[in-house]
Parts: sequence; structure tokens; C-alpha cells
Amino acid sequence: MKWTKITIETTTQATDMLSYVLGEYGVCGIEVEDKIPLSEDEKKAMYIDILPELPPDDGVAYVSCYINGEGEGADSEENRFNLKELCSYIKEQMEDMSSYMEVGTGKISIGETEDKDWINNWKGFFHPFRLEDNIVIQPTWTETADVKEDDIVVGIDPGTAFGTGSHETTKLCISGLKKYISSDGDTKVLDAGCGSGILSIIALKLGASKVYGVDIDELAVKASIENLELNDIDNSTYEIVKGNIIGDEEFADKVEATGKYDIVVANILADVIIPLSAVVRRFMKENGVFISSGIIYSKEEEVRDALIKNGFEIIEVKHMGEWVSFVAK
Repeated sequence: MKWTKITIETTTQATDMLSYVLGEYGVCGIEVEDKIPLSEDEKKAMYIDILPELPPDDGVAYVSCYINGEGEGADSEENRFNLKELCSYIKEQMEDMSSYMEVGTGKISIGETEDKDWINNWKGFFHPFRLEDNIVIQPTWTETADVKEDDIVVGIDPGTAFGTGSHETTKLCISGLKKYISSDGDTKVLDAGCGSGILSIIALKLGASKVYGVDIDELAVKASIENLELNDIDNSTYEIVKGNIIGDEEFADKVEATGKYDIVVANILADVIIPLSAVVRRFMKENGVFISSGIIYSKEEEVRDALIKNGFEIIEVKHMGEWVSFVAK
């Protein structure tokens, strides 16, 4: 299959926000090229002794995304979008962003590529890394990580599903899971938007008794199940299914029938967490907690207001980079 590659010339300052608005539109396969030097922590996390030298950072960055080049119509499968409409959307968003940050030229370039050009190339940049103090992410295709005796090692192959665990939003969720999964081994977790399954795996390795994962993407469900199997987790302790608990009442009834959950964790987007906050209580135990992340800083107050409006008490707010996580009861 041929894919259309859209590349936007912008600034390093604007890459996160531009990636976010592309994700809001529904685009997958986003990549960022810049000349920002890696920090010492990043170098250590990559397990590489000698890194190639980059030219001096000039503040210019390129954000690329991929859409199906064999069709138009945003309602079809395989990441298909109307190219003209998507480019128009990007221009509008860049203009809006320019009111509060430097966005650069905003020049849009169109190219063509095959699946093999991009679907696996990113793996060359994904190496074992440590999350917090005792969780290590181990990509299946890399060298074995240097681990300590009490480390929790999570083998992962995200495939085409989102979620390697390195993003700030994932780290924020993991922090919440570590705090609220009970040591008595009787915590049930609902993973809403399970992606590659990394939060489900970590929840079970932290001592959760049961995880029920849901995602609207069939590829994500497949990746989650494969990664849970990869980690030799007892299949009686989890179930991963495809469905939408926000817009599909019949599916939501089926999820509710599985029982009430001590923790609901959702590492998705603010514009999904807001409507989710209106329905998620039906799946929760009376004293359960709702851990949400994937919230860009500019959406913090909207999510806060939605949680309060829907009867939640916010008990923790954490920030990491430009991202926010709420823990609500």
C-alpha cells in the first residue's frame, strides 16, 4: 500500500502542539525531526554509548504524518482522509497557534511512501528504558536491559498501536497505578483506551487481580493481547475487547456487567476524557478512583470542570512537561 506523507516545516517549540492537533483530527503515524540535543537522562535511557553528532539546533523542526493515498473520505478505514481538507485544517491550526507561539514557516510538503518506509523504522530508536525507580520497558527486538533484582520488566512490541511507555502521559498514569493498586491483591482495573496494553501489563505486575481493557481500535486490541501473552501473564486475569464505552450503550452495558472496578485508567485525549467522565462512574466501585492523562496543559481547566460537573472529587493533579494527569474519586 502506498501512503501519502505530509510534512510541515515548523519550530521545535510548536512540535508538541502540532502533533496534538493532528492527533485530535485522528491522524496516526506522526513523526518529528529536529536537532535538539538529547539530555543526559535520555542518552542513558537509550543504552547507547556513542551517539551521532547533530548540527547546531536552529529551532527548525519537521512534523510528518501519513495518510492512506488510495482513497479519500475520512469515514473509511486505514487512516484515510481527504488530503485537501487535512491540509486546510493544518493551515487553520497553525494560524491559531501563531497567536501564542512561534510556528515557523508552516510550509506543507506532500510526498509518497510505502509501508516499509516507516512502519518499522522507528524501532531503531526505541531502546530499553527505566520508568520511575523499578519499572523497565524492554522492547522485544533489542538487547536485554540492565535490570536489578526487584525490577518489574515489561516486554513490549507496540506494533502499529500507540504506546511505548516513554511518553509523559504514560508515566503519569503509571505513577497513579503504583499509588492506588492495593497491596492485598484484590484491585480490579478498567483500562479505557488500552493502546498497546502497557498500562494493563503494569497494573497486573503491580498486583492487580483483574484487568479489563477496551479500545476502539482493533489493532490496539490485538497488540494488547499479544503483549500480555509476551509477558507470560495468566490469561484468566485479563480480558481485552474492542468497543466504545462512550457512544455505544449496548457495549457499555456489557462492560458494566463484568462488575465494578477499583480503578479506571484512561491515557487518551482531553476531548475524550471529558465525555468519558460523564459515563465512567457506572463502571466504578463507590470508593474507586479515576486516573486520567493525555491532557495537554491548555485543556486542564476543561477536564477539571467536567470531572467536578460529573460528581468527581479531584484528589491529585500532576504535571509533567506540557501534560496533566488527574486522579479523581
